[in-house]
Amino acid sequence: MEIQKELFLLQDKEYAKFSNKLSPNVAQDTIIGVRIPEIRKLAKKLIKNNEYQDFLKELPHKYYDENLLHGAIISDIKNFDNCIELLDIFLPFIDNWAVCDTISPKIFKKNKVELIKKIKEWTNSDKTYICRFGIEMLMTHFLNEDFKKEYLEMVANIHSKEYYVNMVISWFFATALAKQWDSTVVYLENDKLDVWVHNKTIQKARESFRITKEQKDYLKGLKR
Repeated sequence: MEIQKELFLLQDKEYAKFSNKLSPNVAQDTIIGVRIPEIRKLAKKLIKNNEYQDFLKELPHKYYDENLLHGAIISDIKNFDNCIELLDIFLPFIDNWAVCDTISPKIFKKNKVELIKKIKEWTNSDKTYICRFGIEMLMTHFLNEDFKKEYLEMVANIHSKEYYVNMVISWFFATALAKQWDSTVVYLENDKLDVWVHNKTIQKARESFRITKEQKDYLKGLKR
């Protein structure tokens, strides 16, 4: 299958313009404009027909949509070790939040012990989107029944000048407030986060439907 040709057959030019507004750091002429549901359908088709291996080796890709497709394929890989291997090859090539945030391997739910080891490695990276991906995976898989207080400390210890890292730290702590209030709110009460992250966390939490009015009022008083 000629994958670039397939992507252009799925092109939506208006959606391409919309995607460019969301990811202004991505060159407009690299955005084909394929909607995410179509990307995922194509990924499943390529995996089913075993037609994806050569494509995954073609790095760096020319088009933004190829990177989305690459991430969608990895998200559907059923072998944990293979998934991690493919991620470690691909993550250094990610240069925008949108591609980073669409990657969510289903196999991770069944491999929590090994996953947390990789998350610690990813979150320690000085590469913006490797670090962001690690924080996202921690937020996705370890704020519910697998939660440990040390995970909050792990993210609080990340100090970055990168906007897209600080945004995901804020998102992580706002989500943690909704799911683990008692353990999380002390990070705001004791000023354990960088000022921008602290205030953005409060903003995001106060915009959340999962935070009570009383909690929102309390958070307002913690703004720095």
